[in-house]
Amino acid sequence: MRLDKYLKNSRIIKRRTVAKDACEQGRVEVNGKIAKPGLELKEGDIIQITFGTNVLKVRVVSMPETVRKDDAQTMYEAL
Repeated sequence: MRLDKYLKNSRIIKRRTVAKDACEQGRVEVNGKIAKPGLELKEGDIIQITFGTNVLKVRVVSMPETVRKDDAQTMYEAL
């Protein structure tokens, strides 16, 4: 699954265009490297997102194509 789509489906970032912009601005890293929005994720990848001064670090647990709002937090594990 693409990185920008994963961020939107998991509700980490509200909109896919915002997720794409964050990736293009270099605020998203996957496994320690700055990632582009089209990067294909795998289970177990570590995503680090910088929101201003806050940093969110999560591990990819699952990648379903569709997910209910209540189940979105089961897609990742906060580190």
